[in-house]
Amino acid sequence: MTPRAADRARFDRATAHLDAPVAIVDLDAFDANADDLVRRAGGKPVRVASKSVRCRALLERVLAREGFAGIMSFTLAESVWLARSGFDDVLLAYPSADRAGFAELAHDPKLAAAVTVMIDDPAQLRLIDDARDGGREEIRVCLELDTSWQVLGGKVRIGALRSPLRTPSQLAELARTVGERPGFRLVGIMAYEGHVAGVGDSVAGRPLRSRAVRLMQAAARKELAVRRAEVVRAVRAVAPDLEFVNGGGTGSVQHTAAEDAVTEIAAGSGLYVPRLFDNYTSFSGRPAALFAQPVVRRPGVGVVTVLGGGYPASGAAGADRLPVPYLPEGLRYDPQEGPGEVQTPLLGAPADDLLIGDKVWFRHAKAGELCERFEVLHLVRGDAVTETVPTYRGEGYTFL
Repeated sequence: MTPRAADRARFDRATAHLDAPVAIVDLDAFDANADDLVRRAGGKPVRVASKSVRCRALLERVLAREGFAGIMSFTLAESVWLARSGFDDVLLAYPSADRAGFAELAHDPKLAAAVTVMIDDPAQLRLIDDARDGGREEIRVCLELDTSWQVLGGKVRIGALRSPLRTPSQLAELARTVGERPGFRLVGIMAYEGHVAGVGDSVAGRPLRSRAVRLMQAAARKELAVRRAEVVRAVRAVAPDLEFVNGGGTGSVQHTAAEDAVTEIAAGSGLYVPRLFDNYTSFSGRPAALFAQPVVRRPGVGVVTVLGGGYPASGAAGADRLPVPYLPEGLRYDPQEGPGEVQTPLLGAPADDLLIGDKVWFRHAKAGELCERFEVLHLVRGDAVTETVPTYRGEGYTFL
């Protein structure tokens, strides 16, 4: 029996009492992945990206482990909810226009102390002030650095379109603006290098593209390390009490951690290891989060149909954004239908061994987005479900 066949057998045993669709997290894999993130971080604390987990129980589990500290959230409403739930260090990774959320922060000293908001424009400070509604609490602020790699005088740009702040002088100027504006305190800098952390460099069947990605990433890391250090020096000259400099992402943990200017690493997807993280030379994780759909039809030889399954991930549309049939090994989509909203035909020799009611296990393309489809996650240890915990959706929250 192959390791994957053994996994299928124990997942089926663990969930034999549960009807599909069903989602699980393999705790042995989850914990091993957490250990690997800590190892690669080389002694620097790992801040957990909540959008890649979207389950309070699992956030609590990983933050109880040595080497992890703090949450990186994705909306202000989520940040406030997490802070009210007892998480005392929440960094909002994106600017917000949630006026009601800012009013809550400005009126509640506990929330204001627990949540740090992201800015990259003085207009965002004005929006926060306009939203205070009389609240006087000091708002903790983090500046975001644009990490994109630009060559040929900026004619070629590789990286996410995020912050407009790129140079040391630009960040220092905004740091001065924050310092001069009553009601705000600058506490951090964030720089997410998505073109390094979120792009696989070993794509099966595409050796030339993989080599090009590795060359690009090596050059981008070198340029960013120099520029990030210069930015941190410039900002610390204005705000010497800066508490943290956050960088990284699952795919670049060890590289970012090697920079002296960086004080903490952000990561989250590396806990679940979705399919988009199969194509990396820098690390190898264990798939921890899976979902199963039930076989409901057998249309012919070499084909079965499962209920639902069309759970595409965000990002530029393409085959790599689709979930992948994982167990049993050897199943593939019908190219004319793909994964559907209400049914998904699957082709391949293993289909002939599947019976009506059997489970087919899938891996989502991304990590936390799986939780938007399920109200609970069944936590599996060995071949048994040890606990069932709600996702954000199961607690009644869909923040985006």
